[in-house]
Amino acid sequence: MMRPALKLSLSLLLLAGCAPGAITAPAPVAVAAPAAADAAMERRIAEIVAGMTLEQKVGQITQPDVRYITPDEVRRYYIGTVLNGGGAWPDNDKRSTLADWAAWADSYADAAMATDMPVRIPLLWGTDAVHGHNNVSGATLFPHNIGLGAANDPDLIERIGRATARQVRATGVNWAFAPTLAVGQDRRWGRTYESWSSDPALVRRYGEAMVRGLQGELTGDSDVLASAKHYLGDGGTFNGVDQGQTRATREELLETHGAGYLGALAADVQTVMVSYSSWYDAASGVDHGKMHGNRELITGHLKGELGFDGLVVSDWNGIEQVPGCAKDHCAQAVNAGIDVFMVPEDWRAFIANTLADVREGRIPEARIDDAVTRILRVKMRMGLFDRPTSDSPLTGRVEALDAAELAREAVRKSVVLLKNENDALPLTRGRRVLVVGASADSLSNQTGGWSLTWQGTENTNADFATGQTLLAALREALGEANVAFSADGTGVDVSQYDAVVAVLGETPYAEFNGDVRFPTPVQHSLQNPADLAALQAVSGKGTPVVTVLYSGRPAYANDLINLSDAFVAAFLPGTEARGLADVLVGGEHDFSGRLSFAWPGSACSTGERPGDRVQFPRGYGLSYARPVPVGALPLPVTPSTCETSGS
Repeated sequence: MMRPALKLSLSLLLLAGCAPGAITAPAPVAVAAPAAADAAMERRIAEIVAGMTLEQKVGQITQPDVRYITPDEVRRYYIGTVLNGGGAWPDNDKRSTLADWAAWADSYADAAMATDMPVRIPLLWGTDAVHGHNNVSGATLFPHNIGLGAANDPDLIERIGRATARQVRATGVNWAFAPTLAVGQDRRWGRTYESWSSDPALVRRYGEAMVRGLQGELTGDSDVLASAKHYLGDGGTFNGVDQGQTRATREELLETHGAGYLGALAADVQTVMVSYSSWYDAASGVDHGKMHGNRELITGHLKGELGFDGLVVSDWNGIEQVPGCAKDHCAQAVNAGIDVFMVPEDWRAFIANTLADVREGRIPEARIDDAVTRILRVKMRMGLFDRPTSDSPLTGRVEALDAAELAREAVRKSVVLLKNENDALPLTRGRRVLVVGASADSLSNQTGGWSLTWQGTENTNADFATGQTLLAALREALGEANVAFSADGTGVDVSQYDAVVAVLGETPYAEFNGDVRFPTPVQHSLQNPADLAALQAVSGKGTPVVTVLYSGRPAYANDLINLSDAFVAAFLPGTEARGLADVLVGGEHDFSGRLSFAWPGSACSTGERPGDRVQFPRGYGLSYARPVPVGALPLPVTPSTCETSGS
């Protein structure tokens, strides 16, 4: 179902992903031309829509969370799509089995096919599978996007998409709310780790690869719907405030933040999710408000200029942020072109209010018909009218959750060596190693947000039911007897060891909670003083210190780097720390990761704008084959507050 490429006049700056500062000339971007309509399919859809009541149509555009609706209510209200939000599990049990998940999905899918409609319409179930099927205990979790960007490997991304789709289908679910196509501009943003890069060209390439991986041919046993998100400008908000205002000209908005959507459309993405953010046109001075109410960009640009004929879905209660709207009522969002409304808790009131809006003329019924047509088109393209999702041989197959070797490869390729002096790396087998830092034995810190729970918090290692911490991976690689552990490094005679590995890291966070709000300085040791203390306890005592940092953003860490002989930016590597051990131990695997964001040189530098101090440029990364001395880094005074805001 892939569409022939069409050259659009929209062009992007293609930046070389591994050479610092290298820039090629602007080039036209190939995106999908609108496919020739399948006439038979369109006739069938039109017949179904013509035979539906208004209540049945509005049920199709309504998306409740499964925690707030029963299967029987899906049947009674003609619901077309449901979702499980972060931290939703069968029977509210975090450690639910794969069989529990498959049975849960079946109960809702069967209910949708038990209505009194003349033509029964199959169900879509959406889930936030953003680095593997991350809600499911036992599923391999891949590195978050910020790390994968450093790999500069679209083929790897497509393979990760394929593996994630297999995991999702194993649970009986058929729609992944991924990929995130944000082009992160300000590391204050708590969702920076969901962005592959500040380079729009890399985001475009990766967006195409991930959609191809997730969707396959759409009708296969291991295919799921992808959702390009969050349209448009989520990574460029002022001061990095989550759900904030993106201040850009229309050209900047489309060329920078729209790049990933061109890649996704080239791969025939079937769904697009709208951003919580708003757009202020910096050229005209016009405030276009929240994207959920923006008809110009949803209907005009996405559906019109780019020819997108799939469905557009809102974000969780996103309609309530449109002025004059509420969680359960927003005619403006319907008229703007949203087709599916994620109204997790207040879905009954949304149905009643939308029915009233149509009957009283605030929403044309033709707009509802268009939305239902798009929903049915996507369902038919997936083959759901011919074969239920659960008919896949992957359903309930535990082995489909296991992608450990692929994730291990991804970790090896996505970590970046920023410093390596005094022969600190590679670690030598048979030598004694002291591991310090609370993150060394924490799958929560290693996997970050969107891991089992929404924020990634309240998890223990046992909750994951798979994976390995870096401490365990080092013990496996170096020998159990050769690796000692101290969470804080105090009271240990460092001279008794040949090397120290300090594993430092942020605690998990996701949207909103991860923001570092202006004017707070953004420095790892300020937000995580225990990490600085642990490193100080072992540094400068004659034993080489290797620091591994888990972070969801490029972290100002010159103080930590100066205390370390070697320093590795591991970002959020997921469940498979063996990949980290592969590059740290023995030297058989070299570092190949290169920064996909600039690394800051001060606590108040938050991006790559004029005036930001950059310590390591985008594209920087060392290797064993290419050693470069770093020396002592400057330590500018960190003020109590930053004096200037981002732009």
